[in-house]
Amino acid sequence: MKRFILLLLPLTMFAAADLTKEVRHELVTLPYYGVFDNLAYRVDGSKVTLFGQVRDPKLKSDAERAVKGIEGVSAVDSQIEVLPLSPADDRTRTAVYRAIYSRPSLQRYQLGAVPPIHIIVKNGDVTLEGFVANQMDKDVAGIAVKTVGSAHQVTNNLRTDTGK
Repeated sequence: MKRFILLLLPLTMFAAADLTKEVRHELVTLPYYGVFDNLAYRVDGSKVTLFGQVRDPKLKSDAERAVKGIEGVSAVDSQIEVLPLSPADDRTRTAVYRAIYSRPSLQRYQLGAVPPIHIIVKNGDVTLEGFVANQMDKDVAGIAVKTVGSAHQVTNNLRTDTGK
């Protein structure tokens, strides 16, 4: 009996890894997912919990629908926050984007369909989410945001390959 259980354990581990990859794939390929949105998830067995912030309620429902459609997902708990509509926040988003990507050391992150630095603005408060290659890039991005006059509070949650 123990031999049978040992043979099944790796199969379930592979299934969880495949499910995690599939969830990630579905989220990053959503048509309107961009630099001003942040989507994250957690897979617990066959249940997926979605987190993050989006500007458009349609993106929230698209993310939920895409993940529900994945084979092997039994339940989706959506904790995605829809950010309030605000012309002032839109201006701050644009200014922060320009401040970050005008830095020569950060321009490489601008490439790709979904850049790895996500700019979340809520009521003038700016949060950076995502990944950068090193601590220096994280620091440069944080400093760039602080040069934007309309950014009230700045939270730099960027992670590096070293996990910091």
